[in-house]
Amino acid sequence: MPEGANVEIAKHLNEHGAHSEGDRDRFGRILEIFEAILLACVAIATAWSGYQSAKWDGRSAEQYAQASKLRVEQDLAATQAGQQLLFNTNALNAWVTAITTGDDQAAAVFAKRFTPNYAVAFDAWVETDPLNEADAPAGPIFMPEYHSPLDDKAADLDEQATHALEQGASSRDTGEEYVRVTVFLAMVLFLIAMSQRFKIRNVRLGLIGLAVVFTGFALTLILTFPHL
Repeated sequence: MPEGANVEIAKHLNEHGAHSEGDRDRFGRILEIFEAILLACVAIATAWSGYQSAKWDGRSAEQYAQASKLRVEQDLAATQAGQQLLFNTNALNAWVTAITTGDDQAAAVFAKRFTPNYAVAFDAWVETDPLNEADAPAGPIFMPEYHSPLDDKAADLDEQATHALEQGASSRDTGEEYVRVTVFLAMVLFLIAMSQRFKIRNVRLGLIGLAVVFTGFALTLILTFPHL
């Protein structure tokens, strides 16, 4: 083979090798830029997810504290309602004793001692002639007219406390969901770090592709979750 032909072949191979090397360098630079952009997105998403997790944990603590406060108020109202009912019951027993012994003056005094809400039911109960009618209600509290504001207050506070407790649990669950998102984002960082260890293009692209999938999934969750 002529020497000139060998030179031409060597020159051609050298140019082809330089061209291939240039393509690899350009691919590497493009991939590094993409990885940098992906890392920036992951960093922002991780910071946002951590921030939301902390905010929801704080909201949950506030709601649990509110539920505890309402429970204390509910217990107080229920206790006061029970004490009020006990007072009215003792006054009723004294009234019955006075009536049965013929002490109308004492009976009138005891009748005036009832609380306003109990007195309404008492008057309606007396009209049923309970001392003579066996079918009469057993006492004023069994009358439709009986109404205890303190019992109503206790029931309302119990409902509020239950609602606050449920909200606290929901807020806690939301905070935990944001923590799970940070786990997905940590997997993305791991995949990107692993991809940078490989020189084989297909392996590196595969890891980057998987990282993109996890990033998209995490961002979708962040966009669908409630936020503060």
